[in-house]
Amino acid sequence: MSVDLKHIRNIGIAAHIDAGKTTTTERILYYTGVNYKIGEVDEGTATMDWMIQEQERGITITSAATTVYWTLNDIKYQINIIDTPGHVDFTVEVERSLRVLDGMIAVFCGVGGVEPQSETIWRQANKYNVPRIAFINKLDRIGSDYYSVITQIEKKLNAVPVPLQIPYGCENDFKGVIDLINGKLITWKEETLGAEYNISEIPSDYKNLYIEWKENLLEKLAENNDYILEKYLSNKETITQEELHSAIRKSTIELKIVPVLCGAAVKNKGIQPLIDAVVRYLPSPLDIPPVKGINPFTNEEVQAITHPQEPITALAFKIAIDPYFGKLVYLRIYSGTLKTGDLLYNPRTKKKERTTRIFRMHANKQNSIEKIECGDICACVGLKDVFTGDTLCSEKKPIYLESITFPEPVISMAVEPVNQCDIEKLNTTLIKISEEDPTFKVKFDENTGQTIIQGMGELHLDIVTDRLQREFNISINKGAPMVAYKEAFLNFVTHTEILKKQIANKNKYAEITVTIGNADKGYSGLQFINEIEDKHFPKEYLNAIENSFRMSMLNGPLASYPLDNMKVVLHNAKYLPVESDTLAFEIVANMAYRSVCQKIKATLLEPIMNLEVVTPEEYVGDVLSDITKRRGIIKETEMKHGARIIRALVPLSEMFGYVTVLRSLTSGRASSTLQYAYYEQMPTQMANEILRKITGKELIIN
Repeated sequence: MSVDLKHIRNIGIAAHIDAGKTTTTERILYYTGVNYKIGEVDEGTATMDWMIQEQERGITITSAATTVYWTLNDIKYQINIIDTPGHVDFTVEVERSLRVLDGMIAVFCGVGGVEPQSETIWRQANKYNVPRIAFINKLDRIGSDYYSVITQIEKKLNAVPVPLQIPYGCENDFKGVIDLINGKLITWKEETLGAEYNISEIPSDYKNLYIEWKENLLEKLAENNDYILEKYLSNKETITQEELHSAIRKSTIELKIVPVLCGAAVKNKGIQPLIDAVVRYLPSPLDIPPVKGINPFTNEEVQAITHPQEPITALAFKIAIDPYFGKLVYLRIYSGTLKTGDLLYNPRTKKKERTTRIFRMHANKQNSIEKIECGDICACVGLKDVFTGDTLCSEKKPIYLESITFPEPVISMAVEPVNQCDIEKLNTTLIKISEEDPTFKVKFDENTGQTIIQGMGELHLDIVTDRLQREFNISINKGAPMVAYKEAFLNFVTHTEILKKQIANKNKYAEITVTIGNADKGYSGLQFINEIEDKHFPKEYLNAIENSFRMSMLNGPLASYPLDNMKVVLHNAKYLPVESDTLAFEIVANMAYRSVCQKIKATLLEPIMNLEVVTPEEYVGDVLSDITKRRGIIKETEMKHGARIIRALVPLSEMFGYVTVLRSLTSGRASSTLQYAYYEQMPTQMANEILRKITGKELIIN
C-alpha cells in the first residue's frame, strides 16, 4: 500500500442543513491540494455538490466520497471523506455513510448551535459507535456564540465536549483561534485565501481566558485518563503536548470525549488545525475492533480481521447509477484485498459476481485502480444483483454482516409519463433510482392502475421527479403528494386454516392454527412466535409460514395500506410426508391471514412529524395558532438569539404547503424544519373520511 493502514482515516462530515459541511469540505480539498481553487456552495461550484439539483438549490442531496492526503510530522496520511446531506429528507445518506466510517466531523453553526438534524446525526453516530470531533463553524456571523454551542452539545447531546481551541475575536471581529495545547494564537492570511497562517503569542487580554480553558482541558482529560490524572495531581506543568495528544486520541476513540475546534470555513479560518485533529484523534481501521458477522451456513459468529492477506469481506453501502459505467457499487473493505476481475460471493443471493473495474471516487469522477486493500473505500463496476447493505465476501470464508436499516417512506405521489411510449422507460428508471436510494420506493396500484412513488418528504419526491425530467429525459405528469398511511390491528383473532386441494395436478396439504393481532409495544414489523410442541416439525415449513405472513403485511385489511406491525403466534401445524411442502405452507399462511382480516378490527395510522419553527417574537401567536389548527401539539418553546423556537408534533397530512403559509404569516422571516417522529392512530372520523374515498366503507369500532 502507498499509505500504511494505521495512517488511513475514513471520516464523514455531517451536520444540520446550512451549518457549513460542504463549505468545510471544499476548504479541506483546497488546502490538501486536491483542488486548485476553492469551490463555493452559493456559486454552485462546490466539487462535492456535483448534481445539478444540488448546485441550483445550494444543498447537498447525495453523499459524495473523495480521498485527500495530508502530511503531519513528516507522516503522510490518507483521508477518505464522505460529505453528507443535512436535510432531513436525505438522512438515509448519513445513515449508510456512518455505518462504514471510522470517525466523523460534526459541524455546528456558531449561531444555530445544536439543531434538530444535529441531534438525529448524533443518535446515528451513537448507534454505530462512531468517534467524532466537533467543529463549531460560522463564528464570523452576527449572533455566533462558541461557548453557548459547547453548552448545547453537553446538554442536548449528552456528550462530553472538550474544547481544544477558543476563538480570538467574535462575529465581525473574529480573527483566529487560540490553541489550548501549544498555547499559541493562530491567524490566517487573507491574501493567500487562508493557505498561510501566522503562529504568535497569545494577546495579554486573552491570557486569563486561555488559562481558564486550558485548566478545563486538563481536568476533562484527567477524568478520563489515569496517566494524565496522576501527572495532573503531582505536577500538571510536566504534561507534554505529545501526552495530551495521546490522551485526547485514546479518550476520543473510546467515545469518552468529543474534541471541539472552531473557525469560519467561508472565511478560510480554522481548517488546517481541523485536518490535523482528524489524523491525530480519529481512529485508523486498525483502531476499530474487527467487524463481526454470521456465517450464513452455520449461523456461528465470525470476524473479519483487518489484514490484506485475509479473505475478502466488504459491505455495499451505496449504489449509484453512472451514465457511462452503469451501476456503481460503493464498498467498504473490512478485510483482505480486492483486485480487478475478482469474484465476490453474496450470501443474500448465494451467487458469485465478478468485479470488472475498481475506482477511487472523487465526487462523481472515477479514478481507476487495480486493487484496493482492507480499511479503504472504493466503487466497483460489474456487480449486478447487489443492493445497499449487502455483504460481499470470499466463498471460502463466508460472512454475513449486519445490514443497514432504513426508515419507511411517509409520503407518496402518483406519476405517469406524458408520452405513453415512455411507460417502460419510466418504470425501468424508477427501479434504478430505488436501487440508489433505499428510502425511495415504487409500487403499482392495481385498483387505479397508477404508478406510486414514495419518499421521506416533499423535497425528496421533488428531487426525484426533477431528475426524471432532466437527467433521464422523461416528461411526466405528477399527482398531488399523499400521506403514506399504515394500518394496525386492534384485537386478536385465533383461526385454523386447512389447505387440501390439487395444485398443478399434485395434492397439497397444510394445516395451521394461529392467533393474529397487534405486536407487543415497541415492536416493528412481524413478531412471529412458534409454539409448536413437535420439535421435529420441518424448519423450512416454519420459514415458509413466517415469510408468507411477512409478505401478507404489505396489504392491510382496510385499504391495502401496509401493516405497521403484526404478531403471529403459531399454536399448531400439521403436515403429510408426501402432500406437504413449502409452497403449501406459504399458501395456507396467506389464506389464514385473509380469513383473519375479515374478522379482525383494524384502524389507520398516520405519520406524526417533529416540527421546529424559528420565528421573531411578534409572530409567535400567529404561528402557535396555525400549528394548533393543524392538530399540532406544542412540546416546548424557548428563546434563542432574539428569536422564539417552537417545537411541536404535527400530523404530516396537515403539513403540505406549510412553508408557504409560514412565509405569509411571518412576512418571510421565519424558518421551519420537519422530521419524521412516529406513526400514531388516526381519529376515527378522519380515518373514515379516507376509507370512504378509497373503499366506500368505514371502520367498525365497538
